[in-house]
Amino acid sequence: MTSSQESKKQELPPTAWAVLGLLSFPGERTGYELKKWADSSLRFFYWSPAISQIYAELRRLEELGYAASVRSGPEEARAKRRYAITGAGREALAGWAADTGEAGPPVLKHGLLLRIWLGHLAEPERLRAMVGEHLERTRGELAAVREAMEHASGVPEWTFPTLALRWSERQHLAELELAEALLTDLDGLAGAPAHPGRQADGDAPTPG
Repeated sequence: MTSSQESKKQELPPTAWAVLGLLSFPGERTGYELKKWADSSLRFFYWSPAISQIYAELRRLEELGYAASVRSGPEEARAKRRYAITGAGREALAGWAADTGEAGPPVLKHGLLLRIWLGHLAEPERLRAMVGEHLERTRGELAAVREAMEHASGVPEWTFPTLALRWSERQHLAELELAEALLTDLDGLAGAPAHPGRQADGDAPTPG
């Protein structure tokens, strides 16, 4: 590996490692197939990159020698390029996966809670409606997680992805519980004064 390739390796974003991770399972896959798999697995506990991101990372991985591709022959009506991980790619991915220092803390960006935080600018009924919509959406996601778990069940190569999906099932169940509790909290505010307690006098609501 040249010094330029080594530098690129060190700068790989998590999305590149995620795409390489998808390739680490048996078989060759097109970019479209990788996107479908990301949508039915990665998005439940990390995120699913856009198809343009997947192809960009595949090109980068090929340049590094971590992935290789072959173009389909004339037997297919529409030519496709299929990708597979290389030995160097598997070795690099194993090293990255084993480096716990790179994992970092989980990042929560909860759009609904940001709006609840700004609830003093919204109508109470609209807040309740948003929580209700969130509950319905989460139930749908939970059903999708369980469908993915059922699809992966009993496939030895998918043992560890199944563990991640099982964690995601628990996370969605917890999210439903939290949202129900939030509805209860909103009900508890009914009839309460708009600005209970002392005034903040312009200070931020933080200790000290």
